[in-house]
Order: sequence, then structure tokens, then C-alpha cells
Amino acid sequence: MPVPSADFKQALKKLSEKEKEALVLRLVRKDAEAYDTLALELLDDITLETMLQRSQETIHDILFTVSGRSFSKALSRGLKKATQEIARYYRVTKDRKGEIDLHFYVLQLIFDNFTGQFESVYKSFYVATARLVLRAMMLIKKHLHQDYHLEYQDTLNDFLTDLNGRSKRRQLPFNLPWQFEVE
Repeated sequence: MPVPSADFKQALKKLSEKEKEALVLRLVRKDAEAYDTLALELLDDITLETMLQRSQETIHDILFTVSGRSFSKALSRGLKKATQEIARYYRVTKDRKGEIDLHFYVLQLIFDNFTGQFESVYKSFYVATARLVLRAMMLIKKHLHQDYHLEYQDTLNDFLTDLNGRSKRRQLPFNLPWQFEVE
């Protein structure tokens, strides 16, 4: 992201209200993320909850409409798109709890519907899911108060038990903990 220079800020101050409005409207037509950010700031009916719900619907659509010759590879691509949607949600809202909740939403969809693909010949979906669990654990420890750690502990331990019980665990290029430890 470019940092606005002093000259840029001065030129912006010199613009009339009408010119600023035209500039903002042109910007939001070209950039959906900028539109979402401004809509969250300016509109009363757009809240964090509606943004979270919209992202959950998008993620659900992504994961349940994947297709391809190899379902496991298609799920890996879908998982990548889902994590991009989570990153977009965070860039727009700056809501860490919502970001973590979206991680858990994706993981819950995977563990409820797609665990059969962990045993596929291709290990990419299993590895991507394990990385997503580690990312969720890291975000919880780094950004949430310790009281929230207990809230997520049982679910994370269930995910870790499932992942560690698979034969592909030995093929992981990183160490997967057996349990989510709460300090």
C-alpha cells in the first residue's frame, strides 16, 4: 500500500466537496474491498455481523461448489480461496475475533463434510487443513485474551486428534501438536 505524501494530502484538501465525492465514487466502483470498507464505516445497516455472515456464505459457496478431475486438489484450491476470503474480511473490518471465527467456520465445514479426502493420494488438502488449524491456534494465542483460549480449546483438540490420527501425519513438513495448550 502506498503511503500518501504531503503533496498528495495538500492536493486532496484543495478539492471541492463535489470533486471529492466523484473521486470516492470512482474509487469504490473499481475496488470492491474499498467499497466494503466504506460501507462498513458509513452505512448503519452494514455491521460486523452482516460482514461476517456474508463471508460465511461466500466460504460455504466456495467449498461446496468445487469441481475438478481430482476432488482433493479442487478442495485444496477451494480452501485457498476460502482463506483469501478470510483475509479480505480482516482487511475490511480489522476484526480479529471474526477472523478466528471464520477460520473455525471453514475448519468445521471441512471436518463435517470432507475428511474422507484426507486419505486421498494427494496430500495437499490434508496439509492445507493442518496449516489452517495451526494458523487458527497462532491467531488465538497472539490476539485473543486467555479467557477465549478455553472457549476454543475443545474444538481445536478435536481437530488435532482427527488430523494426528491420519496416516498422512508423517508426511507433514512441519510438527503438528497433539493438543492445544492453554496457559
